[in-house]
Amino acid sequence: MAKSILIGCDSAAVELKEAVVKRLAARGWEVEDVGVETGSDSKAYPLVAAELCKRIQAGSFTRRGILLCGTGIGMAIAANKFRGIYAAVIHDIFSAERASLSNSANVAALGARVVGPHLALRLVDEWLSLEYKSGPSDSKLEAVRNIEADNFK
Repeated sequence: MAKSILIGCDSAAVELKEAVVKRLAARGWEVEDVGVETGSDSKAYPLVAAELCKRIQAGSFTRRGILLCGTGIGMAIAANKFRGIYAAVIHDIFSAERASLSNSANVAALGARVVGPHLALRLVDEWLSLEYKSGPSDSKLEAVRNIEADNFK
């Protein structure tokens, strides 16, 4: 099965998105871009996050995504409003590692104004290279799922 991922950004992160897409394609990933395409596109980041999350929920392309904006924070907040989406802001190697290994994050959010392009590429590589394995965080993730179930009734 081919590796596939969704990616989206707002106008603050178009250049970073292009660099990430290029890196992923070079490493054999099939990438679907949900926008935006230019720095002059005024589409609000929550709408981009919503598009990406709805596609992940549908499960027809992939179960993982990358969202990029100025800080990554707004994208993560918007993404985490969707059932089954666990978005984490990653800004250093340790946070990228823990997002996968401890938190089973299926969406990574990065800030183009926070991390440079070289670090961003390393963060994406790190996050994608790891998968959650059952262990000490199981009970914590179960608690998160229970909170989610209560809040999405």
